[in-house]
Amino acid sequence: MRKIVLQMMMTLNGRLDDPLAWIGSVGDDQYRAIDRLYATYDTVLVGRVTYEEMASYWPGALSEDVGTETNRKMARRMNDYRKLVFTRSGSEKPTEWNNVEQVVAADDEALAAYLRQLKAQPGGDIHLSGGASLAQTVIGLGLVDAFHFFVYPVTSPGSAWFGELPQRYDLRLMGADTYDNGVVGLHYEPLKCENAERAGSFSELLV
Repeated sequence: MRKIVLQMMMTLNGRLDDPLAWIGSVGDDQYRAIDRLYATYDTVLVGRVTYEEMASYWPGALSEDVGTETNRKMARRMNDYRKLVFTRSGSEKPTEWNNVEQVVAADDEALAAYLRQLKAQPGGDIHLSGGASLAQTVIGLGLVDAFHFFVYPVTSPGSAWFGELPQRYDLRLMGADTYDNGVVGLHYEPLKCENAERAGSFSELLV
């Protein structure tokens, strides 16, 4: 079965909105790691607002005169991948781009049913791109199979999206990498802890 993979850049305090306010750089070694992850995908899940940001940038990045070879490789991937743009109402059509489909999911039940069916289809892994509201919803539905975070060594005031998750969410660390610009890459998978109990005191945690 295909996996849904959440991959995002964020600050130490969990901010991921307005990245231009806190991303200092994307180093070559980090960008190559991102591209290696993208090579495992063939489908992107994205909310409407984030999609419009993508559609305003990536088609122009296909030009041979723009950016690095890694960036152009990413642009070709983004152009070719199936892009599913999620909306609750479908009242606004997404900007035209190659291989784009709008998915109207009126509620969480409809979204979960669609994603389960998508995961059961043949193909590569599925990248959950965001925005934060879509990501929070899919995590809350228990449908994310892996997480890749690129954590920047900075704190920044803004939307700390983990605080919007409805309950405790445990993860198992599967791998970690460091990059020349100080960013840490963390790979997690969900850990099922439905019966986790709150400790009575801190000393209980040390036993």
